[in-house]
Amino acid sequence: MQQRSCVVALTGLLRECYTRPHHRCSSIVRTHATVPDRQQNAQKVEEVAILGGGITGLASAFYVSEAFKDVHVTLYEAGSRLGGWLQSTSVDVGNGKVVFEQGPRTLRPNVPNGLVTLDLLDRLGLQNDILMTSKESVAARNRFIYYPDHLVRMPGPGSSLLGVLSSMLSEPVFQGLLYGALTEVFRPRPNDLDDESVGAFVSRKFGPAVADNIVSAVLHGIYAGDIYQLSAKSILGKVYKTEEQYASVILGNMLEATRDDSLVPLLDLHMMRYLKPFMVGSNGQPLSGTEVFAKVRASSVYTLKRGLGQLAESLEYALRKLPNVTILMGTAVESLEMVAHGNTSKVQVKSKNAQRSAAGPSTRRYSHVISTISGKTLNSITHPWNCLSPLAGTPSVTVMVVNLYYSNPELLPIHGFGYLLPRSLPFDQNPERALGVVFDSDATIGQDEIPGTKLTVMLGGHWWNGWDTYPDEEEGAKMAKAILARHLNIIEEPQAARVALQKECIPQYTVGHASRMRRASSSLLDHFHGRLRVAGNSYSGVGLNDCVRAAKELTMRLEVDSKATGLEDLVAGGETWTRRERGTREWGYR
Repeated sequence: MQQRSCVVALTGLLRECYTRPHHRCSSIVRTHATVPDRQQNAQKVEEVAILGGGITGLASAFYVSEAFKDVHVTLYEAGSRLGGWLQSTSVDVGNGKVVFEQGPRTLRPNVPNGLVTLDLLDRLGLQNDILMTSKESVAARNRFIYYPDHLVRMPGPGSSLLGVLSSMLSEPVFQGLLYGALTEVFRPRPNDLDDESVGAFVSRKFGPAVADNIVSAVLHGIYAGDIYQLSAKSILGKVYKTEEQYASVILGNMLEATRDDSLVPLLDLHMMRYLKPFMVGSNGQPLSGTEVFAKVRASSVYTLKRGLGQLAESLEYALRKLPNVTILMGTAVESLEMVAHGNTSKVQVKSKNAQRSAAGPSTRRYSHVISTISGKTLNSITHPWNCLSPLAGTPSVTVMVVNLYYSNPELLPIHGFGYLLPRSLPFDQNPERALGVVFDSDATIGQDEIPGTKLTVMLGGHWWNGWDTYPDEEEGAKMAKAILARHLNIIEEPQAARVALQKECIPQYTVGHASRMRRASSSLLDHFHGRLRVAGNSYSGVGLNDCVRAAKELTMRLEVDSKATGLEDLVAGGETWTRRERGTREWGYR
C-alpha cells in the first residue's frame, strides 16, 4: 500500500506541474462567491482600450467586442505583428513544407481553462483544423527525463505498478523518492510559512534529490525557471493546498479519495457553469454535441494544422471585420493616467506611432483600459510613476528555440513527446544549458506535408539570467545539434533549421508572487478605481489556456463589477476553494 502511495504521489506531483502551472491556492469555503451575478456600483462601459496584441490582447478584444457590440474597442500593438509569442512558420524544405513552432506548440484540454480555449476555437470556426494527440499515442505515454547519461521514462499512462517500482529502485533519477514519500508525513509545513520555493517545498517533503532530479526538469519545460526561485504557493496549487490542510501530501490525497466530494476552486466552478454546453449529459454524451468537444475528449494534447499561430491569425481576421474594433499597429503606449471627464473619470492613453513619429504623441480617453502587456512595462508607463511597483517584481527569462527538420523519418532512437533536462545533470552532459527537447514529429502529427523527423531544442531560461549577450543563430543551431549528438546520437545534418531568441518570454512567479499581486490589485483600485484592469501571463498563468481564460473572465466582470482589477483570484489570500460532490454533471468532463 505504501509503495503504491509513493507511485501515486509522484504521478500526482507530475500531473499538477504539467496540467495546472498557475496560481491556485487559498482558503476553503462552502459559499458560491464567484464572479458577481449582479452589478456592484457598475461603471458604464463606453470605450475600451486594450494594450498588447498577443494572445491575451487578441482574445480580450474578441470577447469585449462580442459582449459590448455598441462599444468601440481600440487595440494597441507596439510591434509590427500580432500574436505575441505565438509564432508558427511554414518552411519550404524542398519537396514540401513543414511547420516550425517558435512559441507554444500544443494545448491541453484541461478543466476548465482548456475548455475556454476550445470554446473560442469553436466560435472562430477552427473545429476542423484541430490535430489531436491521442491519450493512447506514444507521445502521450512516453515522456522522458535525461539523467545522468540516458533517457528515463516517467510514470504516466500505460505504466504498470511493477514497472514503475522497478524503475524507481534501479534508476538514479528516482534516488530518495521512496524514502521521501514514506516519511514526508513527518515533515509538516511550519505554521508561520506563507510561501516557499518549489525547490524548498519538494526538498522538505520528499528530499533534495527529488527536487533537483525530477521537479526541476518538469518546470524547465513549463517555466524555464529555477525551482529555488519559483513559488510553491503560486505554482503547485492543489498539492500545496493539500499539505496545508492535512500536513501530508500523500495522506491528504488518500483521505480526499475517500470523500464523496472534492476540492474545487470557486472561479473554476463558475467558469464550468458558463461552459456547461461542453459538459456531459445524463446520456453520457456532450450536452451541445459540438464536434470540438467530441474530438478532443480522448486527446492528451492538441494543436492546429498550421500551428498555434493559426489561432492568433483567426482572431486577427475576425477582429478586422468588426466595425467596432480598431487595431493600431506599431503604436506604443507611452503613459496612462486618470483624468477628470465631466462628472466622471477616464483613463488617458498617450501613444506614439513609429511611422508617424514626427507628428508627436496621440492622446485619447477611455472608460476602461485592459492591459495585457508585462507588469514591468505597465508599471513603467502609469502615472503617478511607479504607482504599480508590485507588478515590477515579476522577472522573466529568455529562451532560445531551435527548430530542426531531418528528412529521415527513422532518426529517433526512441519515440515519445520528448525529454527534459534537470538542474542536477552533470555539466559535461549539458554544457549548452539546454532545457529540453521536443519530438515534434511524434507530438504534433499531421502538420507537415512530408514525412521526416522534426525536433525542437530549448536553450537558456534561468541558466542565462544576468547575461548581457546571447548566442547568435549560428551558435544556437550548433549548440542544439551538439545536444542531439550527445544524447540521441543524431549526427546527421538537418535539412532545415530555424533559430529564434525569445527575450523575456516567460514570467517567473517567484516566492511571494501571490502577495505582490494582492498589493498590485490594491494599487490598481487606489489609483485607477477599476478602470484599468490586467490580464496576461505576468499574473495568473503562463500558458495559452490560462491567458485565454483570463481574457474571458475579465470581460465577464467588466460591466458588473466596478472593483475588478483582473487579479481577483489573488486577492484576500488567493483563490477561494469549495467542495463539490463528485460526479456532478456540470463538473463531468475529466
